[in-house]
Amino acid sequence: MIMAQVSTSTSTTEQSSFNPRVHVGLLEERVTNVSSTDFPGHYPDEDYSWNLKEFKKKLQVKIQKLSTRSIEFDLVGIDASIANALRRILIAEVPTIAIEYVYVWNNTSVMVDEVFSHRLGLIPLNVDPALLEVKESSSDQATDRNTIVFKLHVECTRNTVAPRNSTDPAVLYNNSEVLAGNLEWVSQGEQSEVFAARPPAPTIPETVLVKLRPGQGIEMEMHAVKGVGKDHAKFSPVATASYRLLPHIILDEANPVPPHLATRFRDCFSPGVIKVDLRTKKVSVDKRGVRGETMSREVLRHPDLAEYVKLARVRDHFIFNIESEGPYEPQRLPLEAIRVMREKLSALKSATEMLRAQGNSDGDVQMTDT
Repeated sequence: MIMAQVSTSTSTTEQSSFNPRVHVGLLEERVTNVSSTDFPGHYPDEDYSWNLKEFKKKLQVKIQKLSTRSIEFDLVGIDASIANALRRILIAEVPTIAIEYVYVWNNTSVMVDEVFSHRLGLIPLNVDPALLEVKESSSDQATDRNTIVFKLHVECTRNTVAPRNSTDPAVLYNNSEVLAGNLEWVSQGEQSEVFAARPPAPTIPETVLVKLRPGQGIEMEMHAVKGVGKDHAKFSPVATASYRLLPHIILDEANPVPPHLATRFRDCFSPGVIKVDLRTKKVSVDKRGVRGETMSREVLRHPDLAEYVKLARVRDHFIFNIESEGPYEPQRLPLEAIRVMREKLSALKSATEMLRAQGNSDGDVQMTDT
């Protein structure tokens, strides 16, 4: 992945007219120019063959926002199929660790075993998947290389020194709530050394799992394993992974917005998108603020305003938003998705080479490079 701190190409986002090769059009009731045009033979006498140098020139990656839980970055110069593949891999194929097996020794809470076990499986854990192997099936032997063990033992009792007039369960009782932080990691084999820097635990200890009252208690043992989101949503490493095309607002320079309509025109867009000069009442587009435009198309509902603007989205400029819920730092997630994609491409290449070799040896299949 090429991480370059570069600005968006002016040839892409600062055009004064609509270009169907670059833009997706937004009309009042429909969207135009949706289909991609970057494949060989679509435009006569033009060469669309793959060129790595040209691809590198167009490819741009820039981090716009970064926090401990989320990242927003721009990915420019790729086809929608690649962007969507990254999104799907982030959701379904980047591995994480989650609770898979629950052994219930005692559960006298109001929540039945099956429902409570399901809730336990959805608890995000901070375990780095790179430190564990995949446990292929339930019949495989659980070892310190493929399984993380937790135990949960909580009993609710009355607080004998609680104030007489108190009505707060947290004051009246001890352990009135079972929290994710109550899960206790039980080290197996060499795990105490492997996870010494970061002991396995829930990423959000304050998560409430169930409420207890005096006389109720829970005692369980849980085994967490490595998996991917396409097997079960609990293994998905992200809360959200989405992208949208960069909004593009094209003002008609030959037919500018009249001063008496400037304020109404500005109010049809998200705050900060349209600027109005206080002295001349001239309307312009804020290139930074346009990222926040929701493309509600409110301006197209007003015939007296719609004639001064065209709305579009830049076809190859994707704004990604990713929220991490597991062990991965947000900036690591795109790299993990690319790693998985490279593995898939490598497998496809190997299969193609085997098919080519088999065809050449049998003389039945003729495959040529294109």
